[in-house]
Amino acid sequence: MIDLANSETMATKLHPPTIIFVMLAILTLTSSFLAGYAMASRKSHHWIHSVSFAVIIAITVYVILDIEYPLLGFFRIDATTQTFMELRQSMTVH
Repeated sequence: MIDLANSETMATKLHPPTIIFVMLAILTLTSSFLAGYAMASRKSHHWIHSVSFAVIIAITVYVILDIEYPLLGFFRIDATTQTFMELRQSMTVH
């Protein structure tokens, strides 16, 4: 059980390198720039396309970051949290 706890602790402390998050930001900005550039050449603008694109990009980035940090975000991994709670209770109860 201690080895499982150590593995879980190391997994929560190890995150992708910073360059991965930088590349995610660059990908988001580049795709937004290209979509805006394509829409700028048109005479009529559909606001629903612009808003839906922005929402989809924002949700995608949020979900990626939320999965990376599961104890801090909106989406929580209950199995991991439950395992930690059971381990804590077994260590405190004599």
